[in-house]
Amino acid sequence: MNSPTVFADNKGSIDVQLTPDEALALTGVEFNGNHKIKTEAQRKIRSAFEKTFEFDK
Repeated sequence: MNSPTVFADNKGSIDVQLTPDEALALTGVEFNGNHKIKTEAQRKIRSAFEKTFEFDK
């Protein structure tokens, strides 16, 4: 995500549903080499962000 973004008031929020394991993985907790948990959480956040905010092309 290297494109400029447009934020109406720079205080917008997004809602993302994460499992407890996904939330923990984002804080740095590791799950015995299972990187899919963190990757899935990041994917959910990125997707919600892209749906919420407009990106300049």
